Amino acid sequence: MKPHPIIEDMIHRMETAVNHTLHEFATVHTGKASPAMVEGVMVDAYGSPMRLKDVAAITTPDARLIVVQPWDKSLVKPIEKALQVANLGINPAVDGAVIRLPLPELSRERRQELVKVVHRLAEEGRVALRNIRRDAIDQIKKLEKNHEISEDDARRLEKEVQQHMDRFSKSLGDHAEAKEKELLSL
Repeated sequence: MKPHPIIEDMIHRMETAVNHTLHEFATVHTGKASPAMVEGVMVDAYGSPMRLKDVAAITTPDARLIVVQPWDKSLVKPIEKALQVANLGINPAVDGAVIRLPLPELSRERRQELVKVVHRLAEEGRVALRNIRRDAIDQIKKLEKNHEISEDDARRLEKEVQQHMDRFSKSLGDHAEAKEKELLSL
């Protein structure tokens, strides 16, 4: 049986919210180099802001180093400046036409700060899920009020909304817990 359109829309929106939060988790610096940590940095290139991943190749030759190689050598200085302004806690080192970003060792205090960032991001994700749930329930109540669906169908749909909410919320919590373990086990 095909789910109700309200449920379908809600599931799609919840998946999008969870994926956004997971992408945010990927940008949290765990001591392991990842292109996701810098690919969203905005660079002033050719007179307009562009994402770093659109103007350079970003590689991780080892776990403690990110290498940014601009496709146009004239962008080395603007990229270096953008990386400094982005305040990532990583000092860019220009080496000819490439920019190296050596990741420093994480101190215990910094790890605790990053765990707090992960918790904040997870809570923002949960808030987004709750807002989506509220919208879906409001739509169901509106249909019930307009006698487009029965009271029984409305209760069944609300129960289904809550089941999906629980599933997505648990998924978000599991990912946050895994990220926390990753940060603290380094």
